[in-house]
Amino acid sequence: MSFFGNLYREDLPARAKTVYMYLKDRSNKDGECWPAVKTIAKDTSLSVSTVKRAITDLICYGLLTKEKRFRENGGTSSNRYFLK
Repeated sequence: MSFFGNLYREDLPARAKTVYMYLKDRSNKDGECWPAVKTIAKDTSLSVSTVKRAITDLICYGLLTKEKRFRENGGTSSNRYFLK
């Protein structure tokens, strides 16, 4: 069975499946990546708010965790995502 086989069977909205596949494509061997929400939106042709909803869906389904990241000056940076 393919890696995404279980994802196809999940009762997930299409937006969440799209974002999961995007993050998987961008992740390293440990399943982590850190693209900005705006970058994900641009690359997937989804709106920023749709990407945010998709990330929430993935977290709720236990397929993703996220970690907030901060710059040295205290400003926010892109989140780090961990795929499961």
